[in-house]
Amino acid sequence: MQRDPTTGDYADFPAFVAARQQALHRYAYLIVGDVGQAEDLVQEALAKTYARWARVRSQGNPEGYVRRAITTTAISWFRRRGFRGEIPVEQTPESGVVTLPDHGERLGDVAALGAALHRLPPRQRAAVVLRFYEDLSEAQTAEILGCAVGTVKSQVSAALSKLRLDPALSDLTVVTR
Repeated sequence: MQRDPTTGDYADFPAFVAARQQALHRYAYLIVGDVGQAEDLVQEALAKTYARWARVRSQGNPEGYVRRAITTTAISWFRRRGFRGEIPVEQTPESGVVTLPDHGERLGDVAALGAALHRLPPRQRAAVVLRFYEDLSEAQTAEILGCAVGTVKSQVSAALSKLRLDPALSDLTVVTR
């Protein structure tokens, strides 16, 4: 039986999606590192959420539920597909010198940090993204990841240790708030 999202328990689901889709897509992109895969990931997480919308909404934190669905789905993709962040292409890009605008040095830092972030295991990456990019507390991060606060602390600590030791980040310009 097909459910009509404009009636009953599902009436507010389209409004939720419209309001939070961009933030969810940014989060998914930081987890998988590819725009297309991030879109697929968000769609799959939203489909899972829609199937349980009445319960999710009654728990009071639908965005947290979707973020957790994104995280767990991404982890299952990594395990099932052996995904390593590589995308096959028909031709390799030509190597050469690329001139960047004045902000090129900063773009290089962002690219190096993004590449280092994608070398982390999925749960560590998710913990770092939630804590530092999304600026969530350890408790909020633990709720989304479905683990204990201590696990979040250890995942973040291990991830930051790996990032500190990453030779590609040795010359990174650090910007603090």
